Formats: sequence, C-alpha cells, structure tokens
Amino acid sequence: MRRLTRDECLAAVGAGEFAPELLRAAEGVAIVLTQSWCPQWAWMRSYLAELPSEPGLEVLWVEYNLEDFFEPFMRFKETVLGNDQVPYVRYYRGGALSAESNFIDKGGFLRLLSGRR
Repeated sequence: MRRLTRDECLAAVGAGEFAPELLRAAEGVAIVLTQSWCPQWAWMRSYLAELPSEPGLEVLWVEYNLEDFFEPFMRFKETVLGNDQVPYVRYYRGGALSAESNFIDKGGFLRLLSGRR
C-alpha cells in the first residue's frame, strides 16, 4: 500500500486520469481517493494495511483533504471521475478501469482488485 504523491495527483487532475505507469504498476491496481476524517476509510485502511503483499496487486491511496491541492483534486474527483463519496475506489486490470466502489468490505475489495466479480 503506497500513498500517492502530490505530483501524481496533480498530473491526474491535468490529464483527467491517473498516469498509465500507475495504472500498470501491477496487473491489478486499486486507487483509493478519500478524506482523513471518514470512519469508513479508517476501517478500510486497517484491513488494507494488514493485507499481505501479493505479486501482481497494488493499492495506492490519497487523503486529499490533507493536501494543498484539496479543492482542485476534489473537483476532479467529483466532476471528471463522477463520484462525490468517500472513500472512492477505482480498480484497474492491465491498466484499464475494471470496476469502481465506495466503502467495501475486505472480501469485496479483494474480488474487485483481482478481477473477480
């Protein structure tokens, strides 16, 4: 599990999507866009932090309310990506968007991350 950098987030705002190298960092990539105060994120973060590192799966996240790019990133998330809830998770398989969710339990998260529905 790795926190997205400022540059990675601002590049996504400018391009309308996260960079291909992030989306292809592994066969299955989940990007969690959230705010630090969200109790559902706290619960998800606890199970994500305990996941064993698995080859082919990568989890990236940002608590954008704590960043100096909060306003433009929130507009991007809500208007371009079309989701105004937190946490918001985008799942990619082979670099292509394969699923989206908001708050989700561990089993559901792993199913979507691994490409199973």
